[in-house]
Amino acid sequence: MNPRRKIAVVLFNLGGPDGPDAVRPFLFNLFRDEAIIGAPAIIRYPIAALISTTREKSAKANYAIMGGGSPLLPETEKQAAALEADLAKALPDADTKCFIAMRYWKPLTEQTAKAVKAWAPDEIVLLPLYPHFSTTTTGSSLKAWNKAYRGGGRTHTVCCYPTDDALIETHAQLIREAYEKAGSPKPARLLFSAHGLPEKVILAGDPYQKQIEATAAAVAARLGDGWDWKVSYQSRVGPLKWIGPSTDDEIRAASQQGLALIVTPIAFVSEHIETLVELDHEYRELAVENGCPAYIRVAALGVTPSFIDGLAKAVTAALPRDGVLPACNWRCSGDLTKCPRKQGAAA
Repeated sequence: MNPRRKIAVVLFNLGGPDGPDAVRPFLFNLFRDEAIIGAPAIIRYPIAALISTTREKSAKANYAIMGGGSPLLPETEKQAAALEADLAKALPDADTKCFIAMRYWKPLTEQTAKAVKAWAPDEIVLLPLYPHFSTTTTGSSLKAWNKAYRGGGRTHTVCCYPTDDALIETHAQLIREAYEKAGSPKPARLLFSAHGLPEKVILAGDPYQKQIEATAAAVAARLGDGWDWKVSYQSRVGPLKWIGPSTDDEIRAASQQGLALIVTPIAFVSEHIETLVELDHEYRELAVENGCPAYIRVAALGVTPSFIDGLAKAVTAALPRDGVLPACNWRCSGDLTKCPRKQGAAA
């Protein structure tokens, strides 16, 4: 009797401190990544130490709003469990197990790589919980995985899924539900808020901004006519010029125009500091200060069944394919030179 095929699904995510004592080392891990600060290690490490020290107090205050630590790992664990259940139905002749590899806090990539090796899979699917490819997120996670993993198994990589039908439908569903629950205030503007990046990253050929805009346009089209919408970018830090428009500027503008705001975290699939603190507290307060008649925050995708179903389909579609490929019909244009398929590698 042939043994059942073993399939490991590795979910990439950012990670977050699990308590106050983890805030500083988490920040250090983040800023020492060459994908975040592009300088030699001899320069990057002291900069990371300085930033993690100077930002520790304010970061702890933000995490205190969420109980002292980030909910990202528990949120991701729920997604992993839901995905495992879906895959058990989709692949009944295989043993499928989901592993979580966080980039900057536990379980770190190196720890997860050892766990996957010990499980001895026949197939591995690398699945980022970043729908949009960037060298600063998926690219960094893939590079860390390729450096850390020394086990067996045939590897398949999903690089992105910005226009995946399940992703688009789930966003549209959650927007409709939040808007209707709030009483459908009019006039209103739908604001697709994504994590920002320094402009130089995008000018170097990173696909992230084009993919964010494609997701937003697809969701708006799914919602149908009559929606006033814009894309904006949040979480700016440091002196560099970042891509725009900024979420805070767009909130001020819409509020001063007397528009209700429906704000949806278009780049985030889980609740974490950028949704639970920035969107729910800082930006809500900004909207109120500027006279916004209604501020409606749409939930992150979480374990919404249609989203999890889309992830399961991405895994099953990746298994027969080699290389680094999208889970949808997305194709990067010629100017997006940091696309991993154009580079012929996953880093």
